[in-house]
Amino acid sequence: MSSAIRLTAGATTVALGLLLPGAAASAAPAKTVKITVMASSDIHGNALNWDYYKNAEYDDSAHNDVGLAKISTMVSQIRADRGAGHTLLFDSGDTLQGTPLDYYYAKIEPITSTGETHPMAKAMNAIGYDAVTLGNHEFNYGLPLLGAWVKQMKAPVLGANAVSAGTGLPAYRPFVIKTMNVKGEKPIKVGVLGLTNPGVAIWDKANVDGKLKFLDLVTTAKKWVPVIRGLGADVVLVTAHAGDNGLSSYGSDLPVENAAAMVAEEVPGVDAVLFGHAHNDVPQRFVTNKATGRQVLLTEPGKWGQRLSVVDFTLAKERGKWTVTGKSSTTLNTNGVAEDPKIVALMKKQHDKTVGYVNQVIAQSKEQLAAAESPYKDTPILDYIQKVQTELVSKGVAGTADASLPVLSIAAPFSRSAVFPAGPVSVRDMAGLYVYDNTLLGIKMTGAQIKDFLEYSAKYFAQVAPGAPIDLATLTNAGGTPDYNYDQLSGVTYDIDIAKPVGQRIAGLSYQGKPVAADQQFIVAINNYRQSGGGGFPHVSTAPVVYNAQVEIRQALIEYAAGTGTIDPATFAEANWKLVRDGVPVF
Repeated sequence: MSSAIRLTAGATTVALGLLLPGAAASAAPAKTVKITVMASSDIHGNALNWDYYKNAEYDDSAHNDVGLAKISTMVSQIRADRGAGHTLLFDSGDTLQGTPLDYYYAKIEPITSTGETHPMAKAMNAIGYDAVTLGNHEFNYGLPLLGAWVKQMKAPVLGANAVSAGTGLPAYRPFVIKTMNVKGEKPIKVGVLGLTNPGVAIWDKANVDGKLKFLDLVTTAKKWVPVIRGLGADVVLVTAHAGDNGLSSYGSDLPVENAAAMVAEEVPGVDAVLFGHAHNDVPQRFVTNKATGRQVLLTEPGKWGQRLSVVDFTLAKERGKWTVTGKSSTTLNTNGVAEDPKIVALMKKQHDKTVGYVNQVIAQSKEQLAAAESPYKDTPILDYIQKVQTELVSKGVAGTADASLPVLSIAAPFSRSAVFPAGPVSVRDMAGLYVYDNTLLGIKMTGAQIKDFLEYSAKYFAQVAPGAPIDLATLTNAGGTPDYNYDQLSGVTYDIDIAKPVGQRIAGLSYQGKPVAADQQFIVAINNYRQSGGGGFPHVSTAPVVYNAQVEIRQALIEYAAGTGTIDPATFAEANWKLVRDGVPVF
């Protein structure tokens, strides 16, 4: 670093890094410095490099590692390389849901009751985040838990487009400005605007309806970026919990879900967008701002702490003002470092409690039940979910005007690796089958609507001509449809003819041996994600809701297993759907 530039320490002071390569040889002004910014996103409750469902260290086919303990080591290395205060560290959301660790301290020993510090707050505080942004999953366990976590966080928690439904004012802090003191020079100010996802209004309607509204990311950024610039920010960053493809998983009634690149294109004055939500590894992407022609940098660090984005900004002193003259970024793989023993020690008590919880035996299974074939066959393990959902909704509508209607149920193959072993079944086994914190609803649908729903779901399969070989590698996930958007329906019988085009595949839809009539009414047990519009399935978001007791499906499965003590497929398995080609079964 040039001896002409010295930095002073302080709680809000960020020091500056080395000259960019070749800077000294250029015609740039002498006062040239570099700021290093790091970003994580979509940590989803991964504090340690641990897979609670497998009861072992995390590993996947690419040998990724996960967790804030890995992030901490990498952050410490970069801070040491740049100098003690030479960096900023941000997170772009989805912290409070995703692992049994998060679940335990939201539901089993909720921090709202015990007052204990949430493990994610404890770890993030120890690492020293400068700001974190709200993700949509922050709202899954309700506003009281989110509020408690926000208070426990030392870093400001940002969400400029989450506003009070009553006043329209920001419900969370919109932005923060970090001041960097340069000895003998004008301080450098870095402004950070946090934006969360408008889909919260759908996905967590039960928690936020009437309390919060979620505004358009671009409109919100256009409002706040000039304010941040007006307060003297030399660098403006946006931390956005939104992907960068400009698309939405819901209709046009809400603002665009994946609007990170749209912010870069349409909002003047943004230097970089640190984004999340899509779980992609985006080391560096440049987008041209339509108004200024300037290049805006985007980066996304994957998911679960598998990557850390590292961004370098070059600033030059021009006409008495700091100006960004260069920027670059990359993502670093955390599998190349060890876990920070400080974070491991800090997490030990809460981690051990969670491990003990997930390994509790709750029932005995008569035989091994596996989900490996669930995406293309009717399997007993998914029928178990259907059984529990059907019973809960049936009991819930008993004594109501709708009590006489048949109750159907939908479930999707969330995990192909889930297994109930023969013999003892634990909480971990059950949570491995149902990996999301969805709640259960009952809605009223007609036979015609159910047919439409099943046709939409059946787009999951590739079209395969009669007699052509079946390739399991290409049979499913047609058009990029994920496993969790392939819904199977119990309580009726039907075939899916994969020789037919999308929209013409459902054949023989029957109830108790008779064809389902278009105007016949049913109650359908459904999860809140699907009912609220997730996946874009027809009819369900506008169907009358006849049951909504806010029962979490995973916990219901655990309690049902514990109550019966036995999992016997003879009591619930029913092969009611199959794949065919021109009426001939595929399997």
